[in-house]
Amino acid sequence: MLRAATVVAVMAFVAGGVAPARAALPPDKIAQLPSPSPAPVDFARDIQPIFEASCVQCHGRGKSKGGFSLETREDFIEGGDSGAAAMTGRSAESTVVEMISGLNPEVVMPKKGKKLTRDQIAVVRAWIDQGMRWPAEITFFKPEPANLRPRELAALPDKPGFENPIDRLVDTYLGKNQIAWGQPVDDRTYARRVWLDTIGLLPPPAGLEAFVAETGPGKRERLVRRLLADQQSYAEHWLTFWYDMLRNDYKGTGYTDGGRKQITGWVYTALARNTPYDQFVAQLINPGAEAEGFTKGILWRGAVNASMVPPMQAAQGVAQVFLGVNLKCASCHDSFINDYTLNDSYGLASIYADGPLEIAECDRPTGHMARVKFLYDELGSIDGRAAPAARRQQLVEVITGRQNGRLPRTIVNRLWQRFLGYGLVEPVDEMDKPAWSPELLDWLAEDLVVHGYDLKHTMMRILTSRAYQLPAVNLGETAEHYAFRGPAVRRLSAEQFADAITTVAGLSHTKLDGKLNRFAALNAVAHPLPLQPKWIWGTADAHRKAPPATFVFRRVVALGAAPTEAHVTICADDNYSVKINGKAAGSSARRNSTLTDWLDVKSTLKAGDNTIEITAMNMPPDDGRLASFATDARPEADSAAGLILYARVRTPDALVMDFVSDGSWTVLADGKEQGTAIELGGVNLAPWKLGQHFLDLAAAPKDTLPVQRAALVFADPLMAALGRPNREQVVTVRQSTATTLQALELTNGATLARLLKEGTEKILASQPASTAALVESLYRKMISRPPNGPERTAAEQLVGSPIQREGIEDLLWILAMLPEFQLIH
Repeated sequence: MLRAATVVAVMAFVAGGVAPARAALPPDKIAQLPSPSPAPVDFARDIQPIFEASCVQCHGRGKSKGGFSLETREDFIEGGDSGAAAMTGRSAESTVVEMISGLNPEVVMPKKGKKLTRDQIAVVRAWIDQGMRWPAEITFFKPEPANLRPRELAALPDKPGFENPIDRLVDTYLGKNQIAWGQPVDDRTYARRVWLDTIGLLPPPAGLEAFVAETGPGKRERLVRRLLADQQSYAEHWLTFWYDMLRNDYKGTGYTDGGRKQITGWVYTALARNTPYDQFVAQLINPGAEAEGFTKGILWRGAVNASMVPPMQAAQGVAQVFLGVNLKCASCHDSFINDYTLNDSYGLASIYADGPLEIAECDRPTGHMARVKFLYDELGSIDGRAAPAARRQQLVEVITGRQNGRLPRTIVNRLWQRFLGYGLVEPVDEMDKPAWSPELLDWLAEDLVVHGYDLKHTMMRILTSRAYQLPAVNLGETAEHYAFRGPAVRRLSAEQFADAITTVAGLSHTKLDGKLNRFAALNAVAHPLPLQPKWIWGTADAHRKAPPATFVFRRVVALGAAPTEAHVTICADDNYSVKINGKAAGSSARRNSTLTDWLDVKSTLKAGDNTIEITAMNMPPDDGRLASFATDARPEADSAAGLILYARVRTPDALVMDFVSDGSWTVLADGKEQGTAIELGGVNLAPWKLGQHFLDLAAAPKDTLPVQRAALVFADPLMAALGRPNREQVVTVRQSTATTLQALELTNGATLARLLKEGTEKILASQPASTAALVESLYRKMISRPPNGPERTAAEQLVGSPIQREGIEDLLWILAMLPEFQLIH
């Protein structure tokens, strides 16, 4: 009987010109099917909701698992790898009914997600039997994502009392939702909020009191402008935001053996100089040596999942950080949480691959090679035949181009979420979703573009709006019921908490943990350099490709006197070591990943002849990491190689005795002279593109600025407990809920106890005038107000008179535990 039924089905579909279906259910199984629903079926009312809930995740919106798509009626009828899906008027013999019924355990659909009920199966059967009527206007095509296109915005009409355009748009939103405006917060609350949001620090008591006492219109705007103009404090606060997203840290997986690369100096400089955001993005997407750590990702040791190879990490990072799209799910299989497919992820990853990428589904090779493509074909294309550097530049042009409205919308949404606690689009990494105020999102994005992608301009707009100045509210609503009433109450970040404690106590960290010279980043360079260094190597065209090799570059420098100042700025691909007069003067890690270093060499130079020797090595691929690559995509042994150096030397009589890497250096290989160095090009030479960063570092003095910010050092146990991530993954929003670990660390942790003890010693060393003065000072520093009567009495009794060391420690801890200290209202 089964064979006969199959023949009948084949004949029926051949006659109709349709691919034959797979074998239908046997009679005993057909008898178990629910009977077709007797009621007339309406596709929009009855069938569309079923398809939406259980089918389109795999078979619609650009996805066609098993070759089957139901984007249109024609696609549905055609079927997929199992043949035609349905036969009009013969639902019991239709493949789709067999699959959704669950009666054949080998082909149960949907494989994941919500299974159909018997009543729903009855409706589907009735629809097939009644002719599969399907209005042509209903499709399951992949819709264009929200927030993708730029908008030409008309000028906003003036509204009395709403000078800030943000407030005009918020006023319209509140009116539609029948929500009344609240009164702006008082000056103290506003100042504490804006100080923490702009530069991450509590307001100093003197500065706060001066602001409160200030009169006249525009005082809040003037405060925000002053805070944003503080280059160093601004940069050192916003490092946290960008390090979390760009996966940059000072220690951890990969840093010690070349599997991961810091971009510390580049990020700090970009923030300190307020690099326009489109340029910031461009330099990260198609980077030089100083910014390449983001897209290089982590080169893990041993075997890794195909979704974690470096090109895929680059795709995930670029999509999530700059486009607000999480591709992690779609890096293993077509996503179940959004409309992105494995082809989308591999297409973007291929831009960063040196050769073709084979698509792997859940780590199983498919035999299909990825097509180089951008996520959104409608915004632009990438030439898959172009060289990797050219592909990356094309990606820059697409992402930062005027036709891409997603880039500015993603960053202004992140800023809104950062300042007000809840994004215009939530979650912030699902930018395909509509905003709760599309008009406000569009206006902020286009205003950013019009003002040259100046993020400080957008910050100024938000921080001076009435919307930002509303009283803080507790966010108890879910996303489905969210309505804007004011900024959310937020917790101090780990770094803000640590900075607050160290600032109050007058403490500093012992040293920078990252490769950074803040004088160079902050434009503290007074004079241009007299010489121009060159990239050099022992063979020609080494910047394009050179075999693994080790060269020694030697030069003799004569000085009339021992120098009063001497430092070397140096960069090598892959690594270097420096000897001056036979003494080691500095070296990079074995796999340096081409970072620029600043070395103080004053003590190694002397009057007379000085022999400078630099050993530079171009290394073969690391065999310990080759498991991260497919066997047919093993990295070539040859790679770019070069060395560049600037030595800034001053003698007691103020003579400039600088020297640089150039063609005058002698080259040795295997102990034998090979002639003179070959000049490859200047500081802008690709692939390194060090440019002005290298020259600024070469001209800068030693960084002697105090290290007072937690963002400049590696996470201690207190910061880790308070939510600072290890940055092995992109983190765009930290966890905001309190944890047991945080409670334990705050009550019994050794790190906080040490800080409070050291802070107490500093306070005692300052010789407070009296117990009352000390209590007043600590309250004003930590919670931005004087103590009230009962607080003052209790605190003075605790501190004691004369002042007791234990009393100060206890008061510091009590104040640090107050919600008024730990929360931003």
